[in-house]
Amino acid sequence: MIQLITPEYYGEFVHELAEIHRLRYRVFKQRLDWSVETSGDMEIDEVDVLRPVHLLNRSTAGHIQGCVRLLPSTGSTMLRDTFPILLEGQPAPRSRQVWESSRFALDLPPDAPKASGGLAAATYELFAGMIEFGLSIELTEIVTVTDARMERILRRAEWPLRPIGKARPLGNTTAIAGYLADSNGRRNTSYFHS
Repeated sequence: MIQLITPEYYGEFVHELAEIHRLRYRVFKQRLDWSVETSGDMEIDEVDVLRPVHLLNRSTAGHIQGCVRLLPSTGSTMLRDTFPILLEGQPAPRSRQVWESSRFALDLPPDAPKASGGLAAATYELFAGMIEFGLSIELTEIVTVTDARMERILRRAEWPLRPIGKARPLGNTTAIAGYLADSNGRRNTSYFHS
């Protein structure tokens, strides 16, 4: 199940938001060993202060097992303010019809249900949630900074990243920035069928 948490409802979802930050800590700090800001067992950064929209994925038992953060490109973004090197001199997107996704994370047991392409069903559910959210506010694209591993997952899910520039080493990973199509005329909907 996908759940949307918008800033005006943060107060009603304090527990869920804390769980999202713990999940991000487990994925980005413990599993991937990225150099990320932490507070105790939570991963929190400057983008969280900007009051993004959060999508979370719950297991059938109700546990939070995935999340992604979404932010309008009209203000501060990770791409513009943290990773401008990935733009290769191009301007950062700034449009009401383009939002940025970041901190896509899943923490699943090894026996989690699989869907097409050998990907976890929860991966497709979270992608579908991103697209549904985008369609609800008439986005045409989602811009993201991701690592090479996630780019491969996007290709396997048939939602390929349209790169802005070339992949570059950042810390202990290789990162790339690009666009994901999110409008009716520009997206491949095969991921809705698992």
